[in-house]
Amino acid sequence: MYPIFEFPGIGGGMIIALIATFHILPCHLATGGFWMTYLLERKAYKEDRPALLEFIKKFTLLVLVFCFVTGSLTGVGIWFASTIISPRAISSLIHNYVWGWATEWVFFIIEIVSIYVYYYTFGKISQKAHLRIGLIYAMAAWISMVIITGILAFMMTPGKWVETGGFFDGFFNPTYWPQLFFRTSMMFAIAGAYAAVVASFLKDQETKKTVIKTAGIWGLAGLAGAALFGFWYYAKLPARTMDIIAAFAYAKTMFTISLAVAAITGIYFAVLLLGVTGIAKPLVTIGMTLVIFVGIGGGESVREIGRRPYLIPGYMYSNQVIAHDLEAKGISSEVDRFSETGMLADYYFIPDGWRQITAENYLKAGETITKLQCVICHTMEVDGRSSLPKLVAAMGTTAAEDLYSFLESLGDYPYMPAFAGSDVERRAASAFMATLVGEEVDPRWVVSGDQ
Repeated sequence: MYPIFEFPGIGGGMIIALIATFHILPCHLATGGFWMTYLLERKAYKEDRPALLEFIKKFTLLVLVFCFVTGSLTGVGIWFASTIISPRAISSLIHNYVWGWATEWVFFIIEIVSIYVYYYTFGKISQKAHLRIGLIYAMAAWISMVIITGILAFMMTPGKWVETGGFFDGFFNPTYWPQLFFRTSMMFAIAGAYAAVVASFLKDQETKKTVIKTAGIWGLAGLAGAALFGFWYYAKLPARTMDIIAAFAYAKTMFTISLAVAAITGIYFAVLLLGVTGIAKPLVTIGMTLVIFVGIGGGESVREIGRRPYLIPGYMYSNQVIAHDLEAKGISSEVDRFSETGMLADYYFIPDGWRQITAENYLKAGETITKLQCVICHTMEVDGRSSLPKLVAAMGTTAAEDLYSFLESLGDYPYMPAFAGSDVERRAASAFMATLVGEEVDPRWVVSGDQ
């Protein structure tokens, strides 16, 4: 176990979600933008249109700045936030996919080098050579997506990996192909939206019309592909995931928001396809990019809810406790072990005196156990996001003895991890939770179970 890293009021899960949702915009633009650029550059050479070439150069510079500054910062941000909030999950991913990431970083380096060469060789090398550099960038960026999608999909549906522990059994999991094609389609749609933003600042009306019509085609085609592969993706999700999504009103709301954004964006791209330059104003195009961001946030929320109560389904709970045996790698469930020996016996980052729960330390021990098992999804503040005190109050069973029984049945809820700890640790945790809503607790009951 690692030290608890707590974000009061908002929670660590939301911190990761905010960074990851924003990161989707620059990383999908980086992978999709240059396929469009390649075709536009060919068109510009063929029709001898220097103004269109000037747009491509400007588009490239903005991709370079937006994707390789904000994209890189948020990429590092995801790693940093995930590592301090869920270190055991990151450790598991690295132990399984370190060579996958190493391969992805090779193609990422090719991306960085090729986009700089592409931008700084505009008009300085032959047209054919320049087009090839653009194509190298586009292919390297997409291959980077091909690799990283395997790792991301593994965290949703690890497939046979839970039986074999094999690299490719987890990589080519049940949702790998639909996710790859869905993300490929979305990268074209996001590239279309970004091209419209850049075009909205153009003064040359002919170039502006060409670009927004192209953006409309790419956007509509991307959305159509995303809809098709999105249905395939949902069809591949396990029944457990679909049941959890159906059980949460919040998930239904976020799913509805995503569909509404897709419909609005589809109409927007259709108008662009018609070449209506009046809609290509900076306020409109930037506003539509923000609308797409909201839609991405809705889709990501549904995905994360569907993953409950796991970080890696069939293996690790969201609170980083090993939920089930992984015989192929010689790893045993910690839920069973902690119920016999206690969780605090394995937790290094507390005073030795807290490992034996007494009438003096039971609240501190209970707070530690509660945070170890709950803080990834719940905050401890009354006004916080997914507030634990509010949830306890809403249950109407605020006495420590009732909460003790509730914790015992926690694993029966399909979206909640089973409680991992000994009897006395469960009493200490329920005592701490009871004090969050103002209940008084008899220390004798916590220590010995007697009143």
